[in-house]
Amino acid sequence: MSSSSAEAPAFDPWQPSFVADPYPAYAALRERGRAHWFEPSRQWLIPRHADVSALLRDRRLGRTYLHRFSHEEFGRTAPPPEHEPFHTLNDHGMLDLEPPDHTRLRRLVSKAFTPRTVEALVPTIRRFADELVDSLVASGGGDLIAAVAEPLPVAVIAEMLGIPRADRPALRPWSADICGMYELGPSEETARRAVRASLEFSGYLRELIEARRKTPGDDLISGLIAAHDEGDRLTEQEMISTCVLLLNAGHEATVNTTGNGWWALFRHPEQLARLRADPDALLPTAVDELLRFDTPLQLFERWVLEDIEIDGTIIPRGSEVALLFGSANRDPARFERPDTLDLSRADNPHVSFGAGIHYCLGAPLARLELAASFGALLRKAPGMRLVKEPEPQANFVIRGLRELLVEL
Repeated sequence: MSSSSAEAPAFDPWQPSFVADPYPAYAALRERGRAHWFEPSRQWLIPRHADVSALLRDRRLGRTYLHRFSHEEFGRTAPPPEHEPFHTLNDHGMLDLEPPDHTRLRRLVSKAFTPRTVEALVPTIRRFADELVDSLVASGGGDLIAAVAEPLPVAVIAEMLGIPRADRPALRPWSADICGMYELGPSEETARRAVRASLEFSGYLRELIEARRKTPGDDLISGLIAAHDEGDRLTEQEMISTCVLLLNAGHEATVNTTGNGWWALFRHPEQLARLRADPDALLPTAVDELLRFDTPLQLFERWVLEDIEIDGTIIPRGSEVALLFGSANRDPARFERPDTLDLSRADNPHVSFGAGIHYCLGAPLARLELAASFGALLRKAPGMRLVKEPEPQANFVIRGLRELLVEL
């Protein structure tokens, strides 16, 4: 198939067998060319590492086009009015903004993610991880996703934002419903759930922001309010959208990397044995290798704001490209033995955290959380083993497991 071919037939994100293991289809795409038109989602699929990495940094592409064009000018249809609460929430977060709004918001939020601030969280993160693993051990095992993977990053980011403990159980369900809209061709039922979650989450945060205005605390929401009061332009909607983005992005990747990572380790017992033998030495490279090997974000979209050319194929303004992170991370042109899990891999420029101006602000925090939870499990549950083969979630874009049942 040439790079301008009509379709890459092996790529089928709605097929359960593809979702379970998309990597052979990615290999076929990379072999066939650098850009493939995929009619079902009307996107250009970009499977190779060099192109994905370059396009993430290319300012001729953007996460939005509305800072430069109307829907009509860009040849696109506005979202249905009934989806408006989701889009209002999503479109005011910095992930879906471009400069200058993106620059302004990122500068404000980045104050909470300085190396010193993140380093100061290490004792808290380790304490949370130890408590969760102790509970799993006391139970003799259970679902690793529900017992450790989910509560740890939710607790950390909720602590940073100052969300009371009693309110935290609602965060993960809201996040899951909102993130359903990031899949390819979400159903109307998915959209309804996302709209409902957007309204409920926004309403909750609006009340919390009001409470923090009256009684500020030592948390990020209070910090954003103070920044606004000191003259930094920040609307209430931007504040709400930023908090939701931090909560969603702040735990989705960590939850799914934990599940996908342990599932990979159980399938590669020789690598798990190496990690158990010397966790302190291997964990830093192991975390990045697990992020590369089965990335929690398989695809990231960009709008083409000006015509671009890939391998002789013109991709015109108004198009959408789907950057295949999962494929880029297994590209043999960039990674030696890409389909081999090697926890000591040192040369590892995976794209799981993105690149360019939208590079994940929370990447250092995610690495800390992953090192803490993997470290606690290796120390406290050295004989942990799989009870049964896990089922993948039905989603393709955000890749994870329904559950991961373990015993000690």
